[in-house]
Amino acid sequence: MIDFRYHLVSLIAVFLAVALGIVIGTTQLNGPVLTNLQNQVAALQEDNRALEDETQVLQAALDQVGEFEEAVGPSLVAGTLIDRSVLLVIGSDDVPTEVVEGVTALVGSAGGTVSGVLRLPAGYGAAANESSLRSYLTGPGLPPGVTPVETEDTDELLADVLADVLMVPGVDAQDTGVVPDPAATASVLAGLEELEVLSRDTSSVGPADFAVLLTAGTASGDDAGDRTTALVQLATALDAQGSGAVIAGDLAAVEDGGLVGAVRADRPVSDGLSTIDNVDTAAGRISAVLALVAESTDVSGEYGIGEGAQPVPTPVS
Repeated sequence: MIDFRYHLVSLIAVFLAVALGIVIGTTQLNGPVLTNLQNQVAALQEDNRALEDETQVLQAALDQVGEFEEAVGPSLVAGTLIDRSVLLVIGSDDVPTEVVEGVTALVGSAGGTVSGVLRLPAGYGAAANESSLRSYLTGPGLPPGVTPVETEDTDELLADVLADVLMVPGVDAQDTGVVPDPAATASVLAGLEELEVLSRDTSSVGPADFAVLLTAGTASGDDAGDRTTALVQLATALDAQGSGAVIAGDLAAVEDGGLVGAVRADRPVSDGLSTIDNVDTAAGRISAVLALVAESTDVSGEYGIGEGAQPVPTPVS
C-alpha cells in the first residue's frame, strides 16, 4: 500500500520541477525580453519628447495668430457700428469674462456702444417659477404700453416682453421707430430680477439696436432641453424686434445639447439668426461684430471653425 509519505514526496517533486522550469525559463528569456522592453520604452520616450516639441511649436504659432488677430481686430471692425447699440446677454455661467470684455471692446472699436449686460441664471426656462412669472407677465404690473403676445407658452411670452423693452425696432419690426421707454425697460427688468429670471451685470441696461447672446458648452440636467428652447425663443424674439441678433459660443456649444448646435440644426431658425462657434478666440469676436453688421442687411450665417461654417462673415460694403 502506498502511504501518505509517498504522496507527499511525489507532490514536492512535482512542485520542485515546476519551480526549476520557471527559474530556467526566466533566466534564459530575461535578457532578451528585458532588452526589448527597454528599447521600446526608450523609443516611446523619444516619440513623446518629439510630440511635446511639436506641440510647443504649434502652440507658439497659435499664440502668434491670436496676437495678430487681437491687433488687427479693431481696424477690421472700425466704423461698422457707428451710432449703433448692442445688448449683451450672457446665457451661460461658463462664458469667460475675457469674452464679454473682448466683445465689448470691439463694439466700441466699431463705433458702437454696449447698452448693458444681462445674465440669465441656470434656471432660465425651467418650470420652477412659471406660475409667478406668468402672473407678472400677464398682470397689471407691466408698464403702460408693454403689451405681451397672447400665448400659452410662458417662455415665448417672456421672450416677447423682453424684446419689447430691450430692442429698438428695426426696419422689419412692427411699430418701426418707436424706441422703448427707458423707464419701462428698467421697470420690467427690476420685476424679472425680483423673480430671479435674470440679473444685470451692468449698472444700467437700455434698449439696443442689436443683441449678442453669449453661450458656452452644453446644457445639462433634466431641464436642459427646456432651457435651450427658451434661449432660442429669446434670441429669435430679440432678432425679430431689433435690427439683428447673434448667438456666439465656443466649439463645444455646437455639440448635442449646445445652443449653437440647436440653432444650426433648426433650419427655419438658423435662416434668421447668425451663429458663431469660436467666440472664445479673437477671430470669433471679430466675426460676432461683423455678423451684426451683416444682420442689419438681413444676411444671416454660420461662422467659425465648426463643420460647414464660414470662417468669417463677408464684409458689408
